[in-house]
Amino acid sequence: MTVTVETLDKLERKITLSLPVDSIQTEVQNRLKRLARTVKMDGFRPGKVPMNVVAQRYGYSVQYEVMNDKVGEAFNAAANEAQLRVAGQPRISEKEGAPEGQVQFDAVFEVYPEVKIADLSAARIERVSAEVTPEAIDRTVEILRKQRRSFAQRAQDAAAQEGDRATIDFEGKIDGEPFAGGKAEDFQFLIGEGQMLKEFEEAVKGMKAGESKTFPLSFPADYHGQEVAGKQADFLVTVKKIEAAHLPEANEAFACSLGIADASVEALRADIRKNLERELKFRLVARNKTAVMDALVAQAELDIPKSSVQAELDRMVEGARADLKQRGVKDAEKAPIPEDLFRPQAEKRVRLGLVVAELVRAHSLQARPEQIKTHLDELAASYEKPDEVVRWYMSDRRRMAEVEAVVIENNVAEFVLSRAQVSDKAVAFDELMGQA
Repeated sequence: MTVTVETLDKLERKITLSLPVDSIQTEVQNRLKRLARTVKMDGFRPGKVPMNVVAQRYGYSVQYEVMNDKVGEAFNAAANEAQLRVAGQPRISEKEGAPEGQVQFDAVFEVYPEVKIADLSAARIERVSAEVTPEAIDRTVEILRKQRRSFAQRAQDAAAQEGDRATIDFEGKIDGEPFAGGKAEDFQFLIGEGQMLKEFEEAVKGMKAGESKTFPLSFPADYHGQEVAGKQADFLVTVKKIEAAHLPEANEAFACSLGIADASVEALRADIRKNLERELKFRLVARNKTAVMDALVAQAELDIPKSSVQAELDRMVEGARADLKQRGVKDAEKAPIPEDLFRPQAEKRVRLGLVVAELVRAHSLQARPEQIKTHLDELAASYEKPDEVVRWYMSDRRRMAEVEAVVIENNVAEFVLSRAQVSDKAVAFDELMGQA
């Protein structure tokens, strides 16, 4: 088979496909005959429906199916013959003026680009490191203590202060009118923990049980409730109860309550250090990997297929709608989400994916079974039953594909770091852990 490939643009190509009409009609008749053996129609016994009746009812849909199948087969054969790496789905259109006995189609499509990666020794990458500090362990202990705190009601004349739990009734109005979400009874919140706007917390601080107060509150312009964002409201608050927090002592009993085997504070701190170091490792790998990928893309020269970008945009928009649905947004699947919001990120993802794939192919950086196992064990280590977590991953092909992709990225990162100009920088534990 001789295939003529026409170049329309950098990555866009066109192939003309010719199909014999006889072969199409023969396949249509064969499928209609097979269908006639099993089709059920009123007034006829199964398998006894006349062919002309079957053809009248199903002829168009069978013709459409056969045409699709034949064109698909012809396109795949032509692309293979021309040794083309097709990106996305071809756009097929029937061509006029075909020779007698033939039907012709134009297939317009994109191919994957040639990826040129410059000498990686010219790439400059900053690699960060960090350590778990005693202060970080102290803060984690405090978080664990807060999670297990108890509350006791303060005396009637005690004023609300930082760390207390307040039970209140409140009602807010804007220009004298109530608004959605602006009223509640027996509402509890912890003062000083950012559960309420700072102005609200400051107004309640110093109040006593039984007291009421009216105060103004300005909603930030970027407040999540769009109907009140940037507006000023007047709130009436009545304090019903003030409770003081009691944090358990960080002692042997506390360690025991957390399931520490030998119930010692030293063992608790060792366990916290181990967990923090595991999390720190993942953060360091992620941040350094991002630096590597940015440097790698900067060293690469390629065009990106529009079809691949569009497919990525479709996935991102669907992901955004799924997120809105999970948040309880009504009719989330119909939400108007402009594609252009995601276009720069989609183009970056496609570009990076093509560059990484080329590096993996050229230098055999595929994930090895032992690497996948090691990564799975690390993922599962922070759970109570690691074996069950490993089985959960291994029971699903898609989850395992995600694990394999991470391992491949790690291989690429190590490969690039071994060749690039790397400068090491130590960063504070809090700085690294505080970054998304």
